[in-house]
Amino acid sequence: MNHPINLSGAHALSIDKLEVHYQGITALRGVSLQIKQGEIFTLIGPNGAGKSSLVNAVTGIVPSTGTIEFGEREFNALPSYQRARLGVIQVPEGRRVIAPLSVLENLMLGREALGARKGDVQADLDRVFALFPILAERRSQLSGTLSGGQQQMLAIGRALMAHPRVLLLDEPSLGLAPVIIADVFRAIRQLNQEGMTIFLVEQNARLALETAHRAAVLEQGCIVKHGDADALASDPEVEEHYFGQASH
Repeated sequence: MNHPINLSGAHALSIDKLEVHYQGITALRGVSLQIKQGEIFTLIGPNGAGKSSLVNAVTGIVPSTGTIEFGEREFNALPSYQRARLGVIQVPEGRRVIAPLSVLENLMLGREALGARKGDVQADLDRVFALFPILAERRSQLSGTLSGGQQQMLAIGRALMAHPRVLLLDEPSLGLAPVIIADVFRAIRQLNQEGMTIFLVEQNARLALETAHRAAVLEQGCIVKHGDADALASDPEVEEHYFGQASH
């Protein structure tokens, strides 16, 4: 598991009775979660369980009912850009870098989410380049010509330029080679050790539970298990249903 932290503090993100509906189809059914300040919280589950719907509801990409609170502020009614300006920043599934723009231009776009919050541009770039040195080498290269792993690093770097208070990562290992996955998760652990709160949605259940402090299992739009990541990792049902899938 990741390094121990004090989990007695305030919740960074609270979700209560969240529901998402798409044209008569219910993607989430009364989901409630609390993500604590300074932890890595991971959400695992099968394809189609509603994991991405949950992330997209938190960031306002899809409409939802129920309550979402960031710190002590309820922001259900806020549009996506205002949630981002409060510091709730998403790295989307599939990376979605802007292919015709260079690495540096993609990173600078991340600063648009800052709004009135201030930051030192060079210091922010230095931080990203220290975390992912390959991006410094490729700063002038068009992002569409990067490898999948480099694009994932760029997507995370772009999010970091927005000074996230909660970083939401949607399937960061998807489609990546094992050596690149190791680099990405090393960066995730480092960011958390620096104090960042991280909400990790991940298909590789074993890796996710090894990385996180706490976790939940989402199936058919409902939370069916939750607790310490170590405890879930040793749960026979989790081992049977998810570890075989994650190991292939």
